[in-house]
Amino acid sequence: MREADNSLVGMAAYSIDLRQKILHACARRLGSQRALADLFGVSLSFVEKLFRRYRATGDILPKPRAGGQRPHLDIAGNTLIRQLVHDHPDMTLEELCARVADARGVRVSVATRCRVLQRLGLPRKKSHSTPVSATPHASSKRARTTVGGSRRSTAGA
Repeated sequence: MREADNSLVGMAAYSIDLRQKILHACARRLGSQRALADLFGVSLSFVEKLFRRYRATGDILPKPRAGGQRPHLDIAGNTLIRQLVHDHPDMTLEELCARVADARGVRVSVATRCRVLQRLGLPRKKSHSTPVSATPHASSKRARTTVGGSRRSTAGA
């Protein structure tokens, strides 16, 4: 059921071809708006809005998307974040939020700042706190072999 919910979020506009077919069917008087909506498998409100828009503007193209919420930071703010991350690679997200708020006056949550870093292609974890160990992992083949190279036990022989 989760897939069906996600598919509604990214619904595409009806095609130009479908819009033209609905208009041609109306011009040929194949039925009422309700009948045309049932015939083409669209909602009555879509057909009503399509005819209203066609009569008002002569256009049947879908309206452009609104674009969503505007970002809190502009290009200069993103440049500041890149510079802060470059200059202080071990800075936590909380510290980054505080520095950006001081410099630009924009206060956002840690989660929002994390999404900004992801959008800019910057990692959340800047550096490892400890160096990589020279000791191989226990699951590697080198760690399980014995001195002679054999993995068989000689206890039963």
